[in-house]
Amino acid sequence: MIRWRDPRVPPAAVAGIGVAGLAAALADGASAAVAGTVAGVAAAAVAVVSLIMAVLRIADRREARAWRWLAGGAATWLAGAGVRPIADGTPFAVSFADLMVLAGTAMLAIGTGLCAVRPAYGRASLRDASDAYVSAASIFLVGWVTLLGPAYHDSGGPAVFAVTLASPVLCLAFTCAVGPAVLPARRSAGPVGLAALGLLAALTATETAGALTRMTGDDPSPFGLWLAPVAFLLFAAVPWCRRTARAPDASDPGDDAGVDAGTDAGAGGQAASSLIAAVPLILVLVATVALVLRLLGGGVAGPPAVPALVATSVVAVLVVRLFVMLADAGRMRRLVDLGERQLQDLAESTGDVVLLCDHAGVVREIGEGVEVTYGYRPEDMVGGSIFDYIHPEDVPGIQMALRAMSLADEQAEGGGTCMIGCRVRAADGTWRPTESVATRHSRGENLLLVTTRDVSGQEALRNQVAHLTFHDGVTGLPNRAYFEERTREVLARPGVNSVAVVFLDLDGFTAVNDSVGHASGDYLLGQAARRLRAAVRADDTLARWGGDEFAVLLEVAGDAQTAVDLAERLVRAVSAEPFRVADRDIAMTASVGVAFADEEVSSADLIRNADVAMARAKDIGGPRVEVFAAHMHADVVRRLELAADLQRALLEDQFAIEYQPMMDLATSRVTAVEALVRWWRDGAFVPPERFLGPAEDTGLIVPLGEWILRRACREVAAWRASSWDIGLSLNLSARQIMAPRFVETVESALAESGLPPSALTLEVIEEMLVEDAEETLTRLSELRELGVRLAIDDFGTGYASLALLRQLPVDMIKVDPSFVSGLGADETLTLLTRTIVRLGHDLGLIVVAEGIERPEQLDLLREMGCTRGQGFLVARPMDARGIDDLMPAGLHSAV
Repeated sequence: MIRWRDPRVPPAAVAGIGVAGLAAALADGASAAVAGTVAGVAAAAVAVVSLIMAVLRIADRREARAWRWLAGGAATWLAGAGVRPIADGTPFAVSFADLMVLAGTAMLAIGTGLCAVRPAYGRASLRDASDAYVSAASIFLVGWVTLLGPAYHDSGGPAVFAVTLASPVLCLAFTCAVGPAVLPARRSAGPVGLAALGLLAALTATETAGALTRMTGDDPSPFGLWLAPVAFLLFAAVPWCRRTARAPDASDPGDDAGVDAGTDAGAGGQAASSLIAAVPLILVLVATVALVLRLLGGGVAGPPAVPALVATSVVAVLVVRLFVMLADAGRMRRLVDLGERQLQDLAESTGDVVLLCDHAGVVREIGEGVEVTYGYRPEDMVGGSIFDYIHPEDVPGIQMALRAMSLADEQAEGGGTCMIGCRVRAADGTWRPTESVATRHSRGENLLLVTTRDVSGQEALRNQVAHLTFHDGVTGLPNRAYFEERTREVLARPGVNSVAVVFLDLDGFTAVNDSVGHASGDYLLGQAARRLRAAVRADDTLARWGGDEFAVLLEVAGDAQTAVDLAERLVRAVSAEPFRVADRDIAMTASVGVAFADEEVSSADLIRNADVAMARAKDIGGPRVEVFAAHMHADVVRRLELAADLQRALLEDQFAIEYQPMMDLATSRVTAVEALVRWWRDGAFVPPERFLGPAEDTGLIVPLGEWILRRACREVAAWRASSWDIGLSLNLSARQIMAPRFVETVESALAESGLPPSALTLEVIEEMLVEDAEETLTRLSELRELGVRLAIDDFGTGYASLALLRQLPVDMIKVDPSFVSGLGADETLTLLTRTIVRLGHDLGLIVVAEGIERPEQLDLLREMGCTRGQGFLVARPMDARGIDDLMPAGLHSAV
């Protein structure tokens, strides 16, 4: 669709100017020649004005330069054509007006050539020059045979004929010279260039008609008179039409999509390009036919040397052009051969095998690299089929690919490139994975160029990466990712209802790493993996879950007892004999959990259930096997929720302290208080036995214990400030003692509160003195150096030996309530209590009896010589205000 750029200068107005001038000339009674001249001058003037106005609106410098040349050429031609009627009466053969017309035509030709988007260089310019000469000579021959030859006899002699014919011949030369540069199928000159080329052709025809009129004296033909004005009018309108040949500009969304300068649009563009390239040959053919017909019809008019010389020159140019094309073809063939050799050398230098085969797979040529890579001699493979060396399972796919490439060749689609992966048999009989690329060979002949690379190393590396991705590097067993994926696959099978997962954890493995190092710990894990692998069935999946945990997937568990029996075998396999690590024997045990799949359980839930059961077995104390039950998961969830509530309670200050008095049994005087933590969650009392265990497991016991320590020290220090000689007793957990900077925390709490270190007694249970005994004794000794007193709580129920009492300077032992509860009713417990009290006296320790609830217990303890006691009979735990009431009366009055 044509759109006008500037509505102020529409094409109708342009055409109207020319028509108006022509009508005025005819109204004055001018001759046809004058009318044609006036019309041509008027049309040229309109074109000049149109081009000048367009130049002022163009931002592109190259395009503006081309249009300036066109405007200058039109103006020069306008001046020459305007004065030509006056100059025709001069005595000169070639007038000044003729020279101006020729100059204007030359300038139009230059502007037309500048419209080309990509000018030709090198051999392309020589090809364009030869095409231009052949085209011009062929058109001249046709004109000579049809018009110019017969007009020779009426021209007035060879000199006049030559001079008169010079202008149209030069115009023809100008037109043919710029024609190859502006044809859109080759270098996309655009509509302006095509219109300018048409204008040059019209001016050539006009000049030829004028020359014939001057030579013959006949009346000018209407075609020659009106062709130039019409061409100028059409050319004047072209700059104001929207261009359709340039690429669309992002800043001008209204522009039509352009065509790239060097790209033909599909098959239509290729056909147009081929047709334009054949124009010189078509013109030669037309000239030849016209010349032959004229010769057969009675000969060629005019001097025979002229057509003979022109025809000879055309033949010479065509012959030279043919030799040049043959030389270019040979050079291109040598370059292709050189490229093929370089490609083959490059491929073989990288270990690739290069071969030529047809679409049936028959080998035509093959490189020397096949002997190095696969062990075959090239001459033995030529003439054979590639399918003789390819794995039978891969043959159908390759045959299909070759058939597809053959079909593409038959349909002239080029065949493209085909990527092929297959296994190739080497001379030693091994199958090598390969990757090949097959392309259509440049020689044609339905040959394929195949480059084959042995990827055995890459394949082995991929397999190694895959193995490392799904296997553990320490034990060689499948890892967690593999186990999870395998469990999902097994549970996804229809009708699976006898699947079980077993989790196993090595008890005390952390101590192995701490004692003999992580390298030796990994060695122990490798030994454990071998024992476990020997204990499981062949169909079971054994994996290392992480750390010192292993997992077993029983794909066909049978009944529940089968899985439990396997779990017990695993426990026995671990503890059957010590592991030999770092020149020492290390005895290990295992805690095992078993979970069974049902119709609704997912793989993640099944694995979690086995892990929960294993944790339960570990909490109870291994070695043992626990089977998952629903309440276990509920307990775990409750413990997690409780841990979250504990953390929130610390932030919201929901804890309180109660104190249980400790009495001197001889004087019935309160000598100390034991601080006990209490928790009211949302107004409800939470028993200590419910939250102290989770607090210990999660580590929250450390900040909670620090809060109790600082709060109790401040309150007891306030009582002592009233001259009440009262002490403070606190229980410690293992995690508190092992916490970093615990000794510094105790020292800081004493300093802040002003409580003397001797007034603080820290209690530990006997089990803590056995587990990590060396580290625990070190920490307690540091506390003792501060002046803090130490006590063993629940004495007689643990595993502490009397040797520990000698190593650790203990100040107090507390008799467990289980012994006190049997006083007066159980002779054995009475004897044991008496023994503990006597032992404490002999060692110079303070003995405190816990859990005194009946008067006879109190009497027996006094009779045994027990110095201190606490229990419900003495006083129940109470808050700080209750302790104030126990303060001696004299101190109250002092306060």
